[in-house]
Amino acid sequence: MLSVVIPSYNEKGLVLKASQRLSEILSEAGIVYELIFVDDGSRDTTWEEICIASENNDAVKGISFSRNFGKESAIFAGLEMASGECCAVIDCDLQHPPEKLVDMYNLWQQGYEIVNGVKEDRGRESVAHGFAAKCFYKLMSNAINIDMSRSSDFKLMDRKVVNVLLSLSERKTFFRALVGWAGYKSVDVPFCVEERTEGATHFSTKALFKYAISNITSYSSAPMQIVTVLGSIFLFFSVILGIQTFIKHLLGNAADGFTTVILLLLIIGSIQMIGLGIIGYYISQIFIECKARPRYLISRQCGKDFTK
Repeated sequence: MLSVVIPSYNEKGLVLKASQRLSEILSEAGIVYELIFVDDGSRDTTWEEICIASENNDAVKGISFSRNFGKESAIFAGLEMASGECCAVIDCDLQHPPEKLVDMYNLWQQGYEIVNGVKEDRGRESVAHGFAAKCFYKLMSNAINIDMSRSSDFKLMDRKVVNVLLSLSERKTFFRALVGWAGYKSVDVPFCVEERTEGATHFSTKALFKYAISNITSYSSAPMQIVTVLGSIFLFFSVILGIQTFIKHLLGNAADGFTTVILLLLIIGSIQMIGLGIIGYYISQIFIECKARPRYLISRQCGKDFTK
């Protein structure tokens, strides 16, 4: 059986469309399936639509968080509730083309344990958002040594891969990076991002920036090394400046005034504050992990025989 996890946040008007379209495609392909909608604390009628979809189709199940915990938590909640031999993740807005699920399922049957949906294009987005996304994925690719320039959450995984992901105890997760980290036999399936039929994206440039900071610090210690690199650079220049000042002093040409000293203090002080900020952010990440709070809290469930 194929379990399809569908994170949903304020997707009013799209849940029933997604349920119907996915059901039609998978049924026509003869694939036994279940659709697991995860309501990530929506403020609209998303949960009500999930309940209606589950009443109309026994293969549809739903869970609702007590509040908004984020897409990453929604994905892992859906995977934990899934019972299929393979699991797929797809966006509720169907910008990930559902038709590709059939191709991905066929590749899984051929022995591939991870089938990655990779973007041939990013669809419509602002120049600023596109540039920010490009920079983020470049940094993440360098941090984890995996090319993430065209990566997405649109994936199909074998049950063994899902079990590995669920066994990880970390609270701050980045799904697509963890799948790449896990390894296993994988293959890519290219797709074109479809336009949303209703509503607007919930992922602004500002949200992408916060998302980037959180994930880069979760998966790499590179920002910590920035302080070391900057310190080394300023050490080099301080040695050069020190030699220059000493020579001028011997020649009786030492510069008067404190302009250079003040500038150096301002620059060094700024670098120190940035370094403390980076270290503080890593400490906050450690603090979150040490508290070991659950990734999410489920308040409601719906669907036939949904006893997990």
